[in-house]
Amino acid sequence: MNKIPINTLLGAGLIAALSFTTPSFAIPLLTQADGSFGTLAMGPNDDGSSNELSLPFEVNFFGNTYSNFYINNNGNITFNNPVSGFTPLPFPASSNPMIAPFWGDVDTSCASCGEVYVGALNADTTIVTWNDVGFFSSNSSLTNDFQLVLRNRAGDTGNVGDFDVDFRYNRLDWTTGSASGGIGGLGGTQAQAGYDAGNSTDFLQLPGSRTADILDLQNTSNVSSETPGLWSFAIRSGALPGETPENPLMPIITDAGFEFEFNVVIDQMVFIDPVIAIGYDYVVTSGPNFASVLLPNIGDNMYDLWVWNGSEYVDSGTDITAGTEFFFDGAGVERFRIMGIETGAMLNPTDPTAFVTGLTFTSAGFVSVTQSAVTFDTDSTTTSVPEPTSLALISLGLIGLGASRLRRKHLH
Repeated sequence: MNKIPINTLLGAGLIAALSFTTPSFAIPLLTQADGSFGTLAMGPNDDGSSNELSLPFEVNFFGNTYSNFYINNNGNITFNNPVSGFTPLPFPASSNPMIAPFWGDVDTSCASCGEVYVGALNADTTIVTWNDVGFFSSNSSLTNDFQLVLRNRAGDTGNVGDFDVDFRYNRLDWTTGSASGGIGGLGGTQAQAGYDAGNSTDFLQLPGSRTADILDLQNTSNVSSETPGLWSFAIRSGALPGETPENPLMPIITDAGFEFEFNVVIDQMVFIDPVIAIGYDYVVTSGPNFASVLLPNIGDNMYDLWVWNGSEYVDSGTDITAGTEFFFDGAGVERFRIMGIETGAMLNPTDPTAFVTGLTFTSAGFVSVTQSAVTFDTDSTTTSVPEPTSLALISLGLIGLGASRLRRKHLH
């Protein structure tokens, strides 16, 4: 198929101004015992795919079990058929289930354009590597270095088909081929990362998808602030993270707190997993309001609801019981604070399963949610809370948070 650069069709005058990035390196890519990425998945090409390949274990992806897959040159794998599409369609895109660490117009047809490999760390770990790959057309002025890892978890969970997916971004410098409207690897319809179950309902787009911000995947993580470029997802009983408390949706970890971006299905609760100490702020930055919250059993199983009065959080005088869904009135709320987690619970702020929270929303659509911890310093009797507008952490004395309520929760 011949591709005509979109910017040629539209004219350079219609292309938006572009900003260029400096190359950076994040999480290292995994290699086999011999130091290689494995064998070539396909020869040098543009928009090609591998033959049907066998997985050494079965994967259950939204109720469908697969033991074979295709590697597509353009930064993704599919299970039913190969895909040659070079401009990423917003998920949900088709009936062909896809896992896409970086769906963009990869071109490996030139001598310096990089290559795509498939390998195995062991019988339970398959790796697919896009090593220093260029972009259409035959351009290696910028290259991307990223990897998809599939890990069999049936031995850990006892459920055949359970697996983990890792996206590892060592370097991301370009977002777009010229047939997708890019100039010099940037602009136009930019790359997308995430999952598509192929059922028109279940999907996950990583932050920045189809925008220039997708390059930030190399600088961020949903694992820890110490692992920039590493994104990990557990697929359990065929479902993506977020559908059960046992497999919650993990956040983007930032210095200011935690960020979640996901599609809302009306009346379906999403479980997210913040890391907290004695409280937490939940804020919708875009999308529908919170309709309800379901809190876990910790300590005395009672929490204090604080509400936003337009300038600060104030104690509402309402208690929320763990395990009982609490519904907000009317059109829901854009933000709220949960307080009253006992210091005696000793929640580890680095434990990714410390405080699993269920949320529903007032309508369907894409939502972006931030969370910021309220922490208690037992050495200095100081509580740190996020400043409401910037989410930057500041320190406040206990009186500033309402000493009477905090004393009732035995903060000492």
